[in-house]
Amino acid sequence: MGKSTTPILKRCKKLGLNPLVLGYGKVSKRNQKETRRKRSEYGLQLDEKQKLRFIYGVLEKQFRLYYEMAVRKPGITGEIMLQLLESRLDNVVYRLGFAKTRSEARQLVNHGHITVNGKKVDIPSYLIKAGDVVSFKEKDKSSSSIKKLVARIEERKVPAWLESDKDNLSGKVTTLPSRSDIDYDVKEQLVVEYYSK
Repeated sequence: MGKSTTPILKRCKKLGLNPLVLGYGKVSKRNQKETRRKRSEYGLQLDEKQKLRFIYGVLEKQFRLYYEMAVRKPGITGEIMLQLLESRLDNVVYRLGFAKTRSEARQLVNHGHITVNGKKVDIPSYLIKAGDVVSFKEKDKSSSSIKKLVARIEERKVPAWLESDKDNLSGKVTTLPSRSDIDYDVKEQLVVEYYSK
């Protein structure tokens, strides 16, 4: 699997993202300065696509598949694409407050610590559905290292479409996410325009 070695703060600065939205710590004022430059229409579309890919940690081939899935579904393509990205298991684990960042959540899923409806799922891109219960494996719930891992995570606002029970290390997907549940600035229509050329 390909991996970008560009420092997180550098990528955040280039894409105009606040690292706090991604779960990364405080940033000095020096790293928050924005550069002003004139961007072409194509450049703006490319930046929005790269921003979304970076936020969810998805490679280009897989990201394009999400776009193609969204095109085939009825509704607004950009919003459906965001819903698919938010419905990834690694993102749900992050949103429930079980991991500090999405990459940490992906690692928990990859290592087989997470179950969906009582069955182990080790695929970060697994798409959850309304009514699914996401939790740590029973064996891990009594593990002191897992309890320490979750305890060190600062309280994060859990989106309305999820119910989190940190004491029992589990959570429920009450409904699928809507556009209003996306808490960062992204212009998904530009991504749709980028791919529809």
